[in-house]
Amino acid sequence: MARWLVISDNHGDRAILDTLKHQFHADAVFHCGDSELAADDPWFDGVAAVRGNMDSDDRFPLVLTPEVNGCRVLLAHGHRDAVNWDLTKLSLHAQAVGAQATFYGHTHELAVEMAGGCLFLNPGSISQPRGEFRHLGGTCAVVTVTPDQWQVQYYTRDARPVTKLHFTFER
Repeated sequence: MARWLVISDNHGDRAILDTLKHQFHADAVFHCGDSELAADDPWFDGVAAVRGNMDSDDRFPLVLTPEVNGCRVLLAHGHRDAVNWDLTKLSLHAQAVGAQATFYGHTHELAVEMAGGCLFLNPGSISQPRGEFRHLGGTCAVVTVTPDQWQVQYYTRDARPVTKLHFTFER
């Protein structure tokens, strides 16, 4: 079993990144872009992070496909995959790299679904949320990975679990 922390779109709010990293002690941390921080910021040590459309530091890669705990992960911001409209391009990208999990941001709206045997997860924006759950003030997600399941729990900025935002998917 592994616990992964997935964060996106903090837009310069470094303090929240420190808080979440400290609170969750995850086995792996993924940042889906629009941090608006420098790629050499010490916060990114040991973190898989990509460049979003608001990131000016081109040392962040646009896409990463790490193998983590035996799972291929596709990490992208989503702006180049048209995630504002649907997940077609992102899904094709995930298929091409053999991803079992795909994490993206950009929309500032949380989302999670299984499609084509792959988990697609947007943690929402931790600092500038939009959509149905904007009243939560920002969200991130913790994915618990077991041999048989993905368990996804969304959390608020103050690391409180959102009870109605817990999902379990078969792997």
